[in-house]
Amino acid sequence: MQSRTFKQTGWRVSEIGLGCWQLGGDCWGDMGDTSAYKILQSSVDSGVNFFDTADVYGGGRSEEFLGKFIKDCPESIHVGTKLGRQAHVFPDQFTPENLRSCTEDSLRRLGVEVLDLTQLHCLPVKALQQGDAFEIMRDLQTEGKIRNWGVSVESMEEALICMEQEGCVSLQIIFNIFRQKPIEVLFEKAKRKGVSIIARLPMASGLLSGKMKATHVFAENDHRNFNSDGQLFNVGETFAGLPYAKGIELAFGIKKILPTDIPMSQSALRWILDHDAVTVVIPGASKVEQAHSNAASSDLSPLPQSVHKKLKSFYHSNVEEHIRGPY
Repeated sequence: MQSRTFKQTGWRVSEIGLGCWQLGGDCWGDMGDTSAYKILQSSVDSGVNFFDTADVYGGGRSEEFLGKFIKDCPESIHVGTKLGRQAHVFPDQFTPENLRSCTEDSLRRLGVEVLDLTQLHCLPVKALQQGDAFEIMRDLQTEGKIRNWGVSVESMEEALICMEQEGCVSLQIIFNIFRQKPIEVLFEKAKRKGVSIIARLPMASGLLSGKMKATHVFAENDHRNFNSDGQLFNVGETFAGLPYAKGIELAFGIKKILPTDIPMSQSALRWILDHDAVTVVIPGASKVEQAHSNAASSDLSPLPQSVHKKLKSFYHSNVEEHIRGPY
């Protein structure tokens, strides 16, 4: 596993982290304790030392399970959590009292005295423009409840607003072969500002594994079933905003461009890592085998420039027009 510097913090983090949304057991199908533990342990065994979670994943279950795991883990681990999407907070109650309470709840569930990193969790653009939430983050930092803070965003407009805020160390964005807009809009500015980029949804909810079929049936409690068209939250969080059938079609076109001697999922992750503005990629994993495979992508050689050029052309010609939701 290769590592990169989480810029303003000085941390050395694994290029591949682990997204822990699935540990909540409410948006990716069921996840038992034994399976969750094995996925976390196999990730650490593969060199992963950065884990991303949120207070709303499983109503706090993801944080709680991660807290139990890191308590007994001898390895040095960095955890980034998120706040701001709880029902009593979102969409317009980002008060000091609410955000402080959410922070204290995360501290308790994770079993730590101070949070490594907490991220405002996809706040409405109006709230970001007003800026009050950023000041609250700075206050929580001064109080010693958080070491660092960043923002998880849906669109490049939101990312650019947040990057101008003093103290913002990271931006978590949707970035994958289907969603290439950050390359031209965000990356050079982020490097100049020293803002770390956390790339989420790298596999486009599984589409970029190349294994999905139109007949696939998702579990009732899987967001790919109940949010395929943005019924409950931003459509961009599911299949990167692409209609499912179109996504399968486009993934097939991408597969023909990528190398044939490694799994498509690893090539998709390697493509992201080839962009030096990215600090860490946070794919999820519902199986131990996926965790190992994801981690292995860090040790692959960069994709040829000819492949990057073809994927860029394919995106502009075939993908961009089909993306829905804030982007």
